[in-house]
Amino acid sequence: MAGRGGRAIAENKTRATGADVAGFLDAVEPAGRRADALLLDGVFRKVTGFKPHLWGESIVGYGAYHYVYDSGRAGDFLATGFAPRKAKMVVYILPGYADFSGLLSRLGPHKLGKSCLYLGRLTQIDMDVLAQLIRAGLDDLGNRWPVRAEP
Repeated sequence: MAGRGGRAIAENKTRATGADVAGFLDAVEPAGRRADALLLDGVFRKVTGFKPHLWGESIVGYGAYHYVYDSGRAGDFLATGFAPRKAKMVVYILPGYADFSGLLSRLGPHKLGKSCLYLGRLTQIDMDVLAQLIRAGLDDLGNRWPVRAEP
């Protein structure tokens, strides 16, 4: 794909794979991280109304959107989701457009990335606030790009 000026534009490396989400979640280690991943799956399903799809090797995504940037770069990406990493649970709910500091102040222990949250054990997280953040992030994203249920 070529962008402005004929430059090649890199495509997303992270794509929906069609792999078995339930099998992926059942294989998450250690057991405590697996329990948290299963809990998050339920929360994301309830809040989004979307069934999950595996993106890349380890991101459980709910919904998708197509973007086209001013640079000409275009692609599809998950609308929201999470990745159960060894060190932390990575939650992709902040599209980076709005300020969610009010909700984040009530969430519990977390660290922020560019478009994600890093969470430790979910027992320390206010799950109602997390659900509100998921919905707010998805709504904010939907104000910029149409969000669809399937990748």
